[in-house]
Amino acid sequence: MTDFDGNPPDAAAGLDESVRPRSLDDFIGQDELRANLRVYLDAARERGKALDHTLFYGNPGLGKTTLAQIMASELGVNLVCTSGPVLERSGDLAAILTNLGRHDILFVDEIHRMPIAVEEVLYPAMEDFKLDLVIGQGPAARTVKIDLEPFTLVGATTRMGLISSPLRDRFGIVARLEYYSPADLARVVRRTARILGVEVTPEGAEEIGRRARGTPRIANRILRRVRDFAMVKGKGHITLEITRYALEALNIDSRGLDQMDNKILGTIIHKFGGGPVGLGTVATAVSEDAGTIEEVYEPFLIKEGFLKRTPRGREATELAYSHLGVVRPDRQETLF
Repeated sequence: MTDFDGNPPDAAAGLDESVRPRSLDDFIGQDELRANLRVYLDAARERGKALDHTLFYGNPGLGKTTLAQIMASELGVNLVCTSGPVLERSGDLAAILTNLGRHDILFVDEIHRMPIAVEEVLYPAMEDFKLDLVIGQGPAARTVKIDLEPFTLVGATTRMGLISSPLRDRFGIVARLEYYSPADLARVVRRTARILGVEVTPEGAEEIGRRARGTPRIANRILRRVRDFAMVKGKGHITLEITRYALEALNIDSRGLDQMDNKILGTIIHKFGGGPVGLGTVATAVSEDAGTIEEVYEPFLIKEGFLKRTPRGREATELAYSHLGVVRPDRQETLF
C-alpha cells in the first residue's frame, strides 16, 4: 500500500511538510481551472515556448503557490520564488531576471505590493524579454538594454483591485481560485492524512471538510491539530467523535466559525445593535487589525451570509442572530 505520492506508509509518516500536490493529477478541486491549465501547459510544451505570463488571484490558502510549483514541475523547469514586498529596488528584480534560465518560472507572491518603480522595470521584461536599465546619474546617465531568456512570470495576489491596469493587462492567463466545497476538502484531508501516516475515517474527514472555511490550508491545519487530540485523547486514528471533540476544544463551531469570527459577529450585534458600524470601529472593539478583518475574516462571513457590507458600514444578518442564538430586536422607528 502506498500514499498518493507513491510512498509507503512508514515513509509518508515523516513527510509533514510535503503535503503539497506535485502534479495536476494530484491537485484536488478547482476543476475548471485545472482543466484549462492542463491545456495551456501541454500547448506550451508542444510549441517549445515559454508559457504565457499567469496571474492567480483569490483568498489566502486556496493553492496559488502550489499551482506555481506544479506548473514548474509539469514543464520541467526551475521555479524561482520571491514576493512583492521583498523587491524594494529595480536592481533586486534585475538580478533575479538575469539569472533565470530558458523557460524558467518566476513566482511573485503578493505581487500587488510590488513598488511602482520595480513594476515599470517588469513591463519590457514581460513583453519583449528585455531589461532596460539606467546606468549612472545626471548628464552621464545612459540606458542599457539586456536580453533575457524567455521566462514565465506567475503572480499571486489576494487583492486583484490593487494591481495596476498596465501590469494586469500584460498577463496572458488570469485565473481566479474559488472556495472549495466540503466534499473536495474531505478529499484533501484524506490525501494529507495518508501522507502523514494517519488513519482517518470518512466521517472524520467530512467533518473537518465542513468546518474548514472552504480553504485547504485551514483543512490541513485542523487535521494536524485533530491528529494531536487523536494521539493523546484517543487511539491514534481520527474518528468522527474525536474530530468533534477536538474542534470543540479549538473553538471551531459547526459552521466553521472560529473564536474571532464569533467575536466579530457578537461585537456587532451586542455592542452596536447589529450595525451598520464602520470597519475601524469593529477592529478596535475586537482588538484586531482592520486589514486582517477585511482580508481574512470578512470574505468567509460574507460568503456564508453572516455579514453584509453596506455604504454605512458592516451589518449582521438574520443568519448571524440565529447562529448566536440572539433574538433580533424590533427595529420599528418611533416618531418623537
